[in-house]
Amino acid sequence: MIFELNNENFLMFAIKHYDNPNCRGIVEFNEDLKKFKYIKRLLSRYKAGKGLKVRLILNHIIVLNNLFGPDACVKMLFFKFEQKYWAQLKTFLVFLNLIPPNMQITLSINETDIPIDMVIANELRKI
Repeated sequence: MIFELNNENFLMFAIKHYDNPNCRGIVEFNEDLKKFKYIKRLLSRYKAGKGLKVRLILNHIIVLNNLFGPDACVKMLFFKFEQKYWAQLKTFLVFLNLIPPNMQITLSINETDIPIDMVIANELRKI
């Protein structure tokens, strides 16, 4: 059975999976959660034709992965982002080898249903 994230359980899910031994309180936890917004803003700029900051997006995803672990990080990213960003998000996650094959994203969508963004994939190949 797949665990379905929603607005009511997201914060508790994040707290449960948060692993930062140096965290000095709720302020730092909230700062770490803001990385989801930063990634979304960067992908929004990319989709609007205002450039792609590949390394910055990678850095934010890597930090989130380190803080929440790969499974929770991927679930939280797909929950926080609208479906229009999923192809771009999946491309970064595949590059970082964070998304397991045939992962169930929602009850009705598998990872294989989401395409790879070839523009981003070509940029990632240059790294």
